[in-house]
Amino acid sequence: MRTETIEMNDRFGKEYEGRYVFQEITWARRSRIIQKHTKYHSVTGQIVGSDFVAIQAETIWASLKEQPPSEPVTLERLLSEENGVPVELGELFSRIANKLCGIAADEQRFLSEPCADKSLIQPSQSLGSAKNSVGRHSNSEGSLPKPSKSSS
Repeated sequence: MRTETIEMNDRFGKEYEGRYVFQEITWARRSRIIQKHTKYHSVTGQIVGSDFVAIQAETIWASLKEQPPSEPVTLERLLSEENGVPVELGELFSRIANKLCGIAADEQRFLSEPCADKSLIQPSQSLGSAKNSVGRHSNSEGSLPKPSKSSS
């Protein structure tokens, strides 16, 4: 399994100074972390909500194999809102863990950005550019289907 080692200076304080070794985690471990912090609808099975901070913190924790002898990083500290790790250090750990654990760029953006900042649903790139069965190509708004009215 792939590993990455970083030597941290005292930039974030003496307590974080030292060597950190991160190792790729297995697909099963990553899947279990995601499922543990995701709530599913009991009937439909659709995702109701996810604790993205907990998913990211557990991914970091699972991939962190060595740290300085003082052990300044704990899962509780990664999750803490009051006595947590510095933001820049947490972001550095996230980038390393995401790179090693195969988290795609879209997933990484989804886990690291607040939901209010960007729409997570992107419009289709193919709207109005598909050819019909006759082979005629049309982009005009007039050729788009009109939305149906529903009675609710």
